[in-house]
Amino acid sequence: MTPVPKGPSARSWLVSGAILAGLAVAAGAFGAHALRDRLSAPQLATFETGARYQMYHALALFLVGWMTTRGGSAIVSGAGASFLVGIVLFSGSLYALSITGLRWFGAITPLGGVAFLTGWCLVAVAAFRERAS
Repeated sequence: MTPVPKGPSARSWLVSGAILAGLAVAAGAFGAHALRDRLSAPQLATFETGARYQMYHALALFLVGWMTTRGGSAIVSGAGASFLVGIVLFSGSLYALSITGLRWFGAITPLGGVAFLTGWCLVAVAAFRERAS
């Protein structure tokens, strides 16, 4: 009997990471070129922070994919989900804040930061629990 998968496959995490990394590059280029003359320097810096953290956590999804190939658990899947939520909330709110100027988007950003921190804590727990090969 084939075991039931515990969560998304390694391929799902790797594809998600690749797509989100590519979108981070596109966002960075968009900010640097299309928004350069439309936003203030602080707004551009905010936009760039969103793109940078999106890239960091897109790469973290590659780590989650790799951990999944080594017998990933629900904890590993939780880390990946936390990184995805963090990208949407943290980076998404910074993009929206910088483009629209609506300051209430800034209230969402810390929720994304908490999701990022949760993801990294779950990676640490999963790594700690992994048996030595």
